[in-house]
Amino acid sequence: EVSDMEGRKILVAYFSRIGENYSVGYIEKGNTHMVADMIAGQTGGDMFEIRTVAPYPDEYNECTEVAKQEQDENARPELAESVEGMENYDVIFLGYPNWWGDMPMAVYTFLESYDFSGKAIVPFCTHEGSGLSSAENSIAKLCPDAEVLDGLAIRGSVAQNSREEANEAVISWL
Repeated sequence: EVSDMEGRKILVAYFSRIGENYSVGYIEKGNTHMVADMIAGQTGGDMFEIRTVAPYPDEYNECTEVAKQEQDENARPELAESVEGMENYDVIFLGYPNWWGDMPMAVYTFLESYDFSGKAIVPFCTHEGSGLSSAENSIAKLCPDAEVLDGLAIRGSVAQNSREEANEAVISWL
């Protein structure tokens, strides 16, 4: 609960994509980014966007092909920047779109770039039907000394088109 977060330093780190998107068309602001904004608004956390050095294609099908190839190769795409003072954060809300039933590989790069010992990681994702899939287990394996809390899954179309509904889901989850 947010009440337990009092006095804890919070980071809302998220990977999000703009461009052509499944079920919502061409978007200027990513679904996961919208949910990240809502969480930061409720918790007062700092925001950090996980961005890759090489951008993903704008076109949806091309992007899914790249994502699938990265997954098949267990790739670790290089990130454009890193979090300053990660050691100062106690709680990390970690957001991403569900790609092929998993986190984008850039999120693996992010998780392997820091020591999350003693921190709480709270996953959240946007999806179109697959929910969180096995991401909570993947995070727990990558960060064995962190506490992985129950995540939130919101449909991308809800984040994009029914913001009030999405915000209510965020508030009740927090």
